[in-house]
Amino acid sequence: MKPLKPFSLADIDDTQAPLLDHLIELRSRLLRAIMALAVSFAVCMYFAEDIFALLVRPLAYAFPDGEGRLVYTKLYEAFFVEIKVGLFAAFFVSFPIIANQLWAFIAPGLYAKEKKAFLPFLIATPVLFAMGASLAYFVVMPTAFRWFLGFQGVTSGLQQEALPAMGDYLDLVMRFILAFGISFLLPVLLMLLNRAGLVTRSQLVTSRRYIIVGITIVAAVITPPDVVSQLMLAIPLWILFEATMVLMKIYEKRDAAERAAREAEAVLDEAPAE
Repeated sequence: MKPLKPFSLADIDDTQAPLLDHLIELRSRLLRAIMALAVSFAVCMYFAEDIFALLVRPLAYAFPDGEGRLVYTKLYEAFFVEIKVGLFAAFFVSFPIIANQLWAFIAPGLYAKEKKAFLPFLIATPVLFAMGASLAYFVVMPTAFRWFLGFQGVTSGLQQEALPAMGDYLDLVMRFILAFGISFLLPVLLMLLNRAGLVTRSQLVTSRRYIIVGITIVAAVITPPDVVSQLMLAIPLWILFEATMVLMKIYEKRDAAERAAREAEAVLDEAPAE
């Protein structure tokens, strides 16, 4: 019986090289993404006051003319609000570069057909996020803020007045924008699951009532505790879900037609020539 050869690191050198190459490339892609975020943060910090003024505009319009105020109760709060604003804006500014670096790292490992299938989802992601964020900024926040400010008045002879703090207001605005932006990615998630074969359109249609209940619960959890904001998120999500069902049906018909064409070509190829 021959003695067992001791395991040597040299035995796996050939398999190490590709892995190291991928890790080196991943590091370079991450560094580029971080540099893009850092440069964007530096630029956005310079304009942080102007960006915060844009974020404050829905609240300013909700107050009666000349009556709105933003306060800060900690001496350092205004400074940290500007840093948060800079980071928040920098992420959106640098997102195209970050997404490009992610795609450049993933794309070489995909087949041409997979690239063609995945690229529309990569393009749709920022578009749908922008749609959700725009709905939050232009429609939901002004409506919700007017509703919140409606509680001002006199209670038991005492003046009840809204004095929003800068930090709390910024957290609320970011929560609105992120909640609506991320929620609007529901079609991308469902289509990816469908194209991966994890869920089918018939399964989603069968579970429609449970999905609508789930959408309502999600809207209630991630939005502020008022019915107006919850409905303004739940209704568009339900519409997006139904639109995704229509899109899945179109894809299923197209896939069925392509499959039938391939089968017909195979039959013709197998048929004996006369």
